[in-house]
Amino acid sequence: MAKIAVVLFNLGGPDRPEAVQPYLLNLFGDRAIINLPGFIRTPLAALIARRRAPVARDIYAKIGGCSPLLQLTRAQADALQQCLVGTGETRVFIAMRYWHPMSIEAARAVADFGPEKVVLVPLYPQYSTTTTGSSLVAWRAAAEAVGLNVPTSAVCCYPVQAGLISAQVALVRRAIEGASAHAPIRVLFSAHGLPERVVRGGDPYQRQIEATSRAVVAGLGIEGLDWAICYQSRVGPLKWIGPTTKDEVARAGLAGVGLVIVPIAFVSEHSETLVELDVEYRRHADECGVPVFERVPALGVAPDFIAGLADVVRGAVEAPAGLACEVGKQPCATKFRGCPMIRAQAQADTA
Repeated sequence: MAKIAVVLFNLGGPDRPEAVQPYLLNLFGDRAIINLPGFIRTPLAALIARRRAPVARDIYAKIGGCSPLLQLTRAQADALQQCLVGTGETRVFIAMRYWHPMSIEAARAVADFGPEKVVLVPLYPQYSTTTTGSSLVAWRAAAEAVGLNVPTSAVCCYPVQAGLISAQVALVRRAIEGASAHAPIRVLFSAHGLPERVVRGGDPYQRQIEATSRAVVAGLGIEGLDWAICYQSRVGPLKWIGPTTKDEVARAGLAGVGLVIVPIAFVSEHSETLVELDVEYRRHADECGVPVFERVPALGVAPDFIAGLADVVRGAVEAPAGLACEVGKQPCATKFRGCPMIRAQAQADTA
């Protein structure tokens, strides 16, 4: 049976207070985040990291001084590996983008394993050039650096994968049942935001957030459900896609409806769920008179989600080397030039 390495991509997070500033330096030093020439980006990233570090340390102090993301991603990797028993000799690895274990560390471990095929799976269900796109670039460089040259399939996205939607529907339904006993409710699907210029440049992320949210609403099957999509975590002076989660919380207060907030782009708990949603927006909801505030947990190791990831992996194992999208499906229109499948097709057409 084939020997397969599965690499899970995730953001990463500081593992101690002293790591916060270097983590931020890695983040803002990424060209996918700040698309400027290196001689401008590098000092600018250092300046931003230095200025934001005290605020970020305060945020992480509220959840124990560090990010829980690596521990939670390891739990997902272990659950996925158990679900892949029988899919050849399969081992699941983790490659974080901005803190350890980073791509170069993961690539060395994969090379030591000696697989016949590598499958790259982002823990970002919706594709963005700033997340999965950046991770793919980092992985290719790391694989080349360690001489890892084996057939590789990269899953770019899975925004409406059946297991993902089923797991999310179950969590949202449970929250609705609890919250609606106390007040009329509105479901807010909250995702990490992006600058508008990134979306205008052809990034499919916003479109895929909308697709995931609509699929969850359809799966709930609740007639007349009040729901909306919003975006959080804005940083910097650029105009970001909206509406903002903060504004939607205020709007719910004016309408006198309770909120069920769904972290629709986050499959693991981290600072944006545990602090931004649970602390900052909950406080804002109280100030705005929102009668009920219920936050849906991140997917974590929900069985349907892990089973869905396993299906994605199996599809990628069977697919030819290259890009795999929802086990062979193509969700993006040609206007989304940031989609790697669209780019690959355009390159093939001009070759």
